[in-house]
Formats: sequence, structure tokens, C-alpha cells
Amino acid sequence: MAEKSIRDRIIETSLRLFEAHGYHRVTVDQIVKESATSKGGFYHNFKSKDELLYTIHDHFISYVLEKGQEAYELWNTPTERLHAIIKSFVMMIDLYKSEVTVFYQESSYLAPEYYREIEMKRDRYKELMFQVIQEGMECGEFRKELPVPIISMAIFGMVNWIYKWYQKNGRYTIEEIANIYADIILHSALTTEAKNNPIFQRFFLQEIDRDLAPLTKDFF
Repeated sequence: MAEKSIRDRIIETSLRLFEAHGYHRVTVDQIVKESATSKGGFYHNFKSKDELLYTIHDHFISYVLEKGQEAYELWNTPTERLHAIIKSFVMMIDLYKSEVTVFYQESSYLAPEYYREIEMKRDRYKELMFQVIQEGMECGEFRKELPVPIISMAIFGMVNWIYKWYQKNGRYTIEEIANIYADIILHSALTTEAKNNPIFQRFFLQEIDRDLAPLTKDFF
């Protein structure tokens, strides 16, 4: 296996330190020491600790935006597009759980110029979600009585909160969670006619025989 680059080692170390201690309590010296790099290596890859924090935020936001745009271009109907967007959004938590955690803990510390860059991408993703929901209503696939902004923000809220409880070694895999979330959201958003469309029924879960054990702190 190829050795990790200095940049990757710095990012991985800073993620662990920021998540554990908070952005302001971690110094460049600590990052350099624990990543077994050097200050020269740090400043060759990042102009500042601010830019490092921006890079961490940008990783997962760029990912979900790219996957959302891919879903829009790949599929033909709003239901198929929404299903693909939800799944990629949930799967992102498994890939970028530490980045998401640091984002919600530390995003207020982003320098204004970096925060604007992040906000622009977040706005593009929000607009994409609004567009898919609106188009679904216009073509009769989604319920028109549900306001576009509210159902969109409800989706964001549901998915964004996963980072608080998801565990890689939990009872459900991230793909199972993605399928469950897609089922919940599509059942809420689709019209009766769309739910009965055989093309879309493949997105709904079939009954699974599961052990109905009581919830514990290790359930997820």
C-alpha cells in the first residue's frame, strides 16, 4: 500500500484533533507533531489553519454536490432523482463522518472568505433539491400540498443528524440506513398514483424478518 502523502496525514490528524479538542484548542505545532510531518510541510500544503479547516469542510460538501448533480443527469424522473440523491447524501456520512462532525462543531470559526465558498456550494445543493421536488410536483409524482422548502429542509435535517448516532459497526449498514431513509421520504412525498407505479415500487423496502431486540446504546 502506498504511503499516505503529507497532505493526507495532516488532514487525518487534524480531523482527529479538531473532533476531540475543538479547532481553537489545537495548534499547528500539535498537528505537525502528531502527523509526523514538519511546519514546512504544513505550510507547503496549507496557507494557514483556516485553510485546513476550509479543506475539511469542502471535502464532503463537494462530494454531495457532485453526487447530486450526477443523479440529476443520470435519471429521468424526479422520483428516481430524489431516490439517488437521498442515498448518496446518506452514504456520505459513512465516508465523511469526521468531516461532518467537525463542520457542525467548528464551522462558525471559518474565515469569512472560506465560509462564503462553502455557503455557495451548500446553496447550490439546496437549489438542486428544491428543483427536484418542484419538478416532481409539476409532473404529478410528488404531493403538491407539501411546501417545497419545508420538505427539502426536512430531508436535510433528517440526513444531517445521522452523524450524531451512526456507527460503522452498528446493527445497520450505511446502505441499509440509506434505503430506509429513501423509503421513509418517498412514502411521505409521493402521490398515491406514483406509489403504485411499478417503476418506483422497487425503491420501497420489502418486509424483513428482524430480531426485535430492545434498543441499547450500541444499537446503531
